[in-house]
Amino acid sequence: MNFKNHLFWIAALVSLLIDRLTKYWLVQNFVLGQTLPLLPGVFHFTYVTNTGAAFSFFKDGVGWLRWLSLLVSLALIAFALFGPAFNRWEQLGYGFILGGALGNGIDRFIDGRVVDFLDFRLIQFPVFNFADVFINVGIACWLIAHFGNEKKDGDRID
Repeated sequence: MNFKNHLFWIAALVSLLIDRLTKYWLVQNFVLGQTLPLLPGVFHFTYVTNTGAAFSFFKDGVGWLRWLSLLVSLALIAFALFGPAFNRWEQLGYGFILGGALGNGIDRFIDGRVVDFLDFRLIQFPVFNFADVFINVGIACWLIAHFGNEKKDGDRID
């Protein structure tokens, strides 16, 4: 049996595991609001929670955001299972987006808020987590797949 879109499943699993393990470690070792400067004034681990979407958009939108995460996740899983064989960039893109959506979706369903901790203070960037990173990496991969070099049949991976 040929396993279709295997990089999709690997990217989704790896990104979900990294997100869940780092959040678990943080919650077990930090108090809400606690910060640990890794590069003082540049990069810290800061334990905060977010009831909204990225950058606290739609603050207190956890009710519908949890369902949106679930819907996106189910759609991506169905697309990978029943859709075409994706090229490697599509597989990575969709897989990373799935892992990130699942990671933040699990937070929303379990606790009603997302755990964030990656704090780039040098540029005053909002605190975020690895699920957010993977969603953005997935979007970048998807853009490469669709706007990079023309696709070749050899790029397809079943």
